[in-house]
Amino acid sequence: MAQCAKAQIKHMENKADNLLAQRRAGVLLHITSLPNERGTGNMGQEAYNFINFLHDTGVKVWQTLPLGMPHGDGSPYQCLSAHAGNPALISLDVLRNKGWLQQTEQADTCEQEAAYTENSCMGKTLTGFTNLASPEEKKEFVTFCAEKASWLDDFALFLALRSEYSSQCWNQWPSVLKERNIKALKAARQRLAGVITTIKFEQFVFYSQWMSLKKYANDRGVLLFGDIPIFVSYDSSDVWANRKVFKLDKKGDMSVVAGVPPDYFSETGQRWGNPHYDWAFLTKSKFSWWKERIRSQLEMFDILRIDHFRGFEAAWEIPASEDTAINGKWVKAPGMKLLAALQNEFGDIPLIAEDLGIITAEVDELRTSFNLPGMKILQFAFGDDASNPYLPHNYEKNTVAYTGTHDNDTSLGWFNCLNDHEKSRVYNYLGCSKVGMPDLLMGTAFSSVANLAIVPMQDILGLGSADRMNTPGTVEGNWKWRFGWDQLSQDKVDRLKHMLSMFAR
Repeated sequence: MAQCAKAQIKHMENKADNLLAQRRAGVLLHITSLPNERGTGNMGQEAYNFINFLHDTGVKVWQTLPLGMPHGDGSPYQCLSAHAGNPALISLDVLRNKGWLQQTEQADTCEQEAAYTENSCMGKTLTGFTNLASPEEKKEFVTFCAEKASWLDDFALFLALRSEYSSQCWNQWPSVLKERNIKALKAARQRLAGVITTIKFEQFVFYSQWMSLKKYANDRGVLLFGDIPIFVSYDSSDVWANRKVFKLDKKGDMSVVAGVPPDYFSETGQRWGNPHYDWAFLTKSKFSWWKERIRSQLEMFDILRIDHFRGFEAAWEIPASEDTAINGKWVKAPGMKLLAALQNEFGDIPLIAEDLGIITAEVDELRTSFNLPGMKILQFAFGDDASNPYLPHNYEKNTVAYTGTHDNDTSLGWFNCLNDHEKSRVYNYLGCSKVGMPDLLMGTAFSSVANLAIVPMQDILGLGSADRMNTPGTVEGNWKWRFGWDQLSQDKVDRLKHMLSMFAR
């Protein structure tokens, strides 16, 4: 192991280790999947009701997907900013209760990238805030803008310009704006001053509601677990404002894009299309861009996961001209130096590595060098090989066990799609039982030695394939699932509580 990494790994009995070393259970549910008769789930009363459900059943961790502002496909893994929150998650009921938004306003969420005018939803809210907010609340807004200026100023201008240019990607804007000409940016800030203030206010509202929700959860012993996509979207304020951080040519275009080679999910791999990092520049700048990103997420969450962790060791670079991910290659990344820099800045972060897919000895070394838990997915476990790392007898404590993730079918759907031989293998390992699916798989995750065991809400509800969250490699019908409280019978609640008690979760 590199000496720079060794120097940073000395104090193991700290907050991060204590947090991830305790035996806990968690539920995976994105905010958008919360009940809402009028649209997508948000940070309103149902979010607090869900925390009450977790507390009452003994669940200690709530894992969500990324909270950023997505593009039109709704994917939380392709966002307009690595820092800004999704305004669709803002509860307008909370704003109505404060008096900032009139009760007659019928909308349930502020439409993303709407015209940020005085007559827009958030424009009306800002007017109400200006007229009715207390001096303390107004001071909080000013403080928020100052504290977040390092990313908020660029993001607000980016979104204002994107709205002005009909949601075109920044590389289609006039060259003076694309290239961030100082005079052009100054003129744009003056021309769009009102819009920019409204966008900043929208982020203030988002962060205020999220931090209130986080406090409520923490006060009830529930930890919030967030997800960080390793890559960012090309069409984002991050790339527009920080072009040197990414592998772009002089025109700002990508010659290579990110993805993964053919694997369990796709025969042709996945061509994500994100820009790759210019690790030479990041190393020279002491990883300041990554430090700022982690700082934002640590403020919002108690536990973090790096999606596609193996990209810190080597990432799959695909020629931008290719339609699939097949003809890519692995390119090394300075993961040891990056993680050492982050640890030096923040201490031992409560960080979980998404180490699924093609994992090499070098990736394992990177993860274990920093004592980061990896992930074990039970749906991947039941082949013919007893050494399969996803089988529970091969787990270690410093692990997060899942029945499945947002990218998998539900456990019931997965099991129902198995043939008789495959189902027999599952039962041969788990034991034939009167306990059906998905309860049998949930009990297996909870009974394992893994310190943290997480199940998707769909499994608690016993739902099938029609209720999966995402199908990798597809663009239609994803990210839209929501549950209803009528699906959660008292019997299901009692079974969950029994399993958590029986397995000391």
